[in-house]
Amino acid sequence: MFSKIRPFIFKLDPELAHDLAIKALKTNLIVQDNKESKSILKTQLFGKEIPNPIGIAAGFDKNAEVYSKILNLGFGFIEVGTVTPRPQEGNPKPRVHRIKKEGSIINSLGFNSIGFKKVKANLLNKKTEGIIGVNIGANKDSKIFIDDYISGIKFFSNHVSYITINISSPNTPGLRELHMKKNLKDLLEKIKRLKTNNEILEVPLLIKISPDVNDDDLCVMCDIFLEFKVDGIIISNTTLERPFKGFGENLKGGLSGELLYLASTNQLKRVYEYTKGQIPLIGVGGISSAKDAYNKIRNGASLVQLYTGIVYHGPGLIKKMNSEISALLKNDGFDSISDAVGVDAEIKNGT
Repeated sequence: MFSKIRPFIFKLDPELAHDLAIKALKTNLIVQDNKESKSILKTQLFGKEIPNPIGIAAGFDKNAEVYSKILNLGFGFIEVGTVTPRPQEGNPKPRVHRIKKEGSIINSLGFNSIGFKKVKANLLNKKTEGIIGVNIGANKDSKIFIDDYISGIKFFSNHVSYITINISSPNTPGLRELHMKKNLKDLLEKIKRLKTNNEILEVPLLIKISPDVNDDDLCVMCDIFLEFKVDGIIISNTTLERPFKGFGENLKGGLSGELLYLASTNQLKRVYEYTKGQIPLIGVGGISSAKDAYNKIRNGASLVQLYTGIVYHGPGLIKKMNSEISALLKNDGFDSISDAVGVDAEIKNGT
């Protein structure tokens, strides 16, 4: 069905197509009950039972408008956002471009957001029993980005299943400097202080990192993550690299989709190996099939997320992926998702 209407959707501006998809979900024009609860797909993570390992990445339901409807498409969990403390328009349009031949997208959105208060109101107005996380960012004109993250953690900790601290968008100037050793330690030290002083309820706090980090810096970051005992890492955000020629190679913004798959999966594996599997990882980047998702799981991901894959393959992809992941697990002799996590990685004993 989706393959028949996709040519018409792709004639629309990408942001308009996205807005229409949100409206279609709101008005039940997209109605599917594909909730997947096969025991082999269930996993325990962050103190919760997650029905299947596939989540929708931040960026689709930015303003927490349709997350309950998204769960009905078969996702195991939802991440809304990215949300900034104050409302902001983001970068000038056009800022989303399809790279059709490669099943990819370049975006330079720049954290367009309705702000913390309105997103929180939407979360409170649409109660659901599903796993709902919020991805928080910083306002472009903030003087101290870390303060925005601390305020976001305080603001949402009572209302979501987990919080993702997005320090890796390439579309907010200076944001990725939080990957640097001193800045990352400052951020995590302030978060630690929140917990020590009981200023927030216990909520899993995840860090979303960039794929554009060299091995030496990645190793330093992993040591810091272990030192501060972070609850989880999301790998990865979009890339500034352009592993292709033709339309889009000179566009500004972050690249997602199939062209990101190799780099994000390689980084996932390295982080799993550096941290020796001690920190739960969520694999994101270029997933468009069950095989893609399963490969990330085998390379260290306890859960996976996708967004661009839905743009190219439609909402029916999730039910198909869940069914096929279940078959892949059984074929390889695994009884659960957790049994398959990291089996293709190499963890060396000792320090």
